[in-house]
Amino acid sequence: MENTGKYALITGATSGIGLELAKLFVKDGYNLVITARDLTELHETASLLQKPGIDIVIIPKDLFDREQAFSLYAEIKQRDIEIDVLVNNAGQGVYGKFDQTDIDRELQIIDLNIGSLVILTKCFLTDMVARNSGKILNLASIASKVPGPWQAVYHGTKAFVLSFSEGIREELKDTGVTVTALLPGVTDTDFFNKADMQDSKAIQDESAKADPADVALDGYKALMAGDDKVISGLKNKLQMAMSAVTPDSIAAKQMNEQQKPVDKDDL
Repeated sequence: MENTGKYALITGATSGIGLELAKLFVKDGYNLVITARDLTELHETASLLQKPGIDIVIIPKDLFDREQAFSLYAEIKQRDIEIDVLVNNAGQGVYGKFDQTDIDRELQIIDLNIGSLVILTKCFLTDMVARNSGKILNLASIASKVPGPWQAVYHGTKAFVLSFSEGIREELKDTGVTVTALLPGVTDTDFFNKADMQDSKAIQDESAKADPADVALDGYKALMAGDDKVISGLKNKLQMAMSAVTPDSIAAKQMNEQQKPVDKDDL
């Protein structure tokens, strides 16, 4: 394996789509900076990913705290590491009706899904523009395209991520920097457990969940090609095509039926 000399920074790299993306970067000879909250999990992930000649740097940060996003950038600069690819993968949701969910938890999710993503993008994008090269992959979701009853805050954050990514991509069109948004659907990760979403109708069919390795590969290919965005999975592409011509009120009603708890059918 030939080391490219380039570094990719991946947030939320210890599981799911983030871990699968990390594997793809290592396979192509990228060095990594990986970050997540749990230091033990970071060490385990680094051991899993380690290949001869590849540098894997672990930096534990809790990106629910937006100040730690600034400190992540500062620490990477102190180590004199130049980030060639930024992958804003870390994200979380919470399940339930908005009037019944915990506002403090939702504000933390906004800080993670939006605040820290914007901070890291701002910091590393400034460096990329200065040297006229770099790539950014932002994890959006098909949730970015439709209103989300039972996950209203999560859908709202992902709508921001997609709009933000497309906006800055246009600003960068005359530079050597590209921004790509990855839009997965229901994927076999720990997201749903963390979101307390086990009762949702949307995730009862295990066979319908996408393999995170497939989702990561779709995102990786789009990133390397400099594409603006990619919807992962044929079913999700069809669903997004339908949502584009469906009034928001009807799309919200349809999403409510898909995401409500299974026991609601009996009420």
